Formats: sequence, C-alpha cells, structure tokens
Amino acid sequence: MISSISRAFSIARKQNRPALLTYTVAGDNTKKKSLEILKSISRHVDICELGFAHNTPIADGGQIQTSAYRAIKNGTRLKDVFQIVKKFKRSKFSKPIILMGYYNMILQYGENTFLNDCKKNKVDGLIVVDLPWPENKNFAKKCKQRSICYVQLLSPTTSQKRLKLIVKDSHEMIYYISMLSTTGGKLKVSPSKILTNYKKIKKISRYKNCVIGFGITKTTISKLKSADGLVVGSAICKEITRSLQKRQNPVTKVENMVKKLKSKII
Repeated sequence: MISSISRAFSIARKQNRPALLTYTVAGDNTKKKSLEILKSISRHVDICELGFAHNTPIADGGQIQTSAYRAIKNGTRLKDVFQIVKKFKRSKFSKPIILMGYYNMILQYGENTFLNDCKKNKVDGLIVVDLPWPENKNFAKKCKQRSICYVQLLSPTTSQKRLKLIVKDSHEMIYYISMLSTTGGKLKVSPSKILTNYKKIKKISRYKNCVIGFGITKTTISKLKSADGLVVGSAICKEITRSLQKRQNPVTKVENMVKKLKSKII
C-alpha cells in the first residue's frame, strides 16, 4: 500500500510542481496557536514537518532556536507534541506529518515508547538530526516495522560511495541539505550548483523522493522547483517571531506567507 508521504509527492508530480513542505516548532508560540498554524497552512502544503523543541539544537539557526525557546518556555513536552499531532490528524485538511528532532530526547522518552506513540498518533515520518547512517540502521528498521518513514539526511560533503549506500538503505523520502550551515542561513551556494548535486542523488534512484532544505525562501524557492520537494522552515519561524513582535496574529501571517510560497512553484 502506498504511504501518505509517497501519495503527497505523487499528487504534486501530477500537478507538475514540487511538493511543498513546511517546518514549524510544536508549541510555538503556544500549544493552541501551534495547532492553529498547522491547520491553516495544511490547506496549501503537501507535507508538514513539526519540530520537537530541544534546548541545544545543534543544526538549527537563530530563527528556529527562537521558536524552540518559546515552545520550551511555555512548557511543551513530547507528550504535548503527540497531542498536537493527534488533534491535527483529526482536522479537515490534515496532511502527512513528519516529526523532526534530536535523538537524546527520544532516548530519554524510551525509543520503543516513542515509536509506539508515533504510530498511535499517526505520525507519518521521522527526521532525527543527530542520528546519521549507519548508526540509525536499527532505529530506521524499527520505524519501517511501524510503517513510519525514516528520512535520511544527505549533504554536499557526502561522498559518492556513501551516497549510494544511504540512498539504497533509505525509505521513500530523502532530505538533501543544500549547504554546510545551520538552518536559516543565507543561501551560500548557487541554485544551479545545488541542483547539480541533487541530480547526482536522483541518478542513484529516481524512485526515491528527494527534498531540498536549508536556505529556501520566497526569493530562492522558484529557482529550485525542479526538485521533488522543497522545505521552508526558518523563514516561517521568522514570520511567527515578526508577527508576535508586531502584536499581529501569527496564524494569519504564516498562512499568507505559505500561500505566496506555493504560488512561486506552481
């Protein structure tokens, strides 16, 4: 049976566009608002990535760190993240959801308990930033047993030999990090160079859905629309921060922003 993640890519492909993936932090700026943001943007996106906040997020830049800090400050824990997912999945426009975070939180929660709670609450995929291949093989196998897509990460410095091994071992979605930076950095590599590297991955297996993330904004997104999917995260977290500073409604502001992003890849 085709997974909901694969189905989302298939729908986007039929519409001759890349899948649009968004990243927000669960509990930012409140648990309720976080759910409202997810519900509002899900009408316009194909897959929602939802971060579980960590106090030392090594791969995340300032914008996501600020979002994570707000979520931690208001007491968001993993059990709350699962509640947000559960409620989102019951909503009218729910989309596939990928949880993204760090392994030590999973370890503290209990690996099997965490994965069982993912399954119970209909989490479709997982990105664990600090659990690379091949160390993640056992965890990825446990995910597959529960029909949860474990998303492998690839970077510009991944060797060709390692690329082949990771792609071969991956589930239905792979995430290509466009540049050597934390999230939210200015795009330091030209879109054409990113796409050259991206094509090397697609050559290994054209059937695996490969998304590009890091540095994707409204000014760069249209130049990368030949990819299977594009992830926008820091720009959304920045919009939430800006709207809170201006005492505006982050739900409306983020939805409008996502609509604009979608219009640039259609």
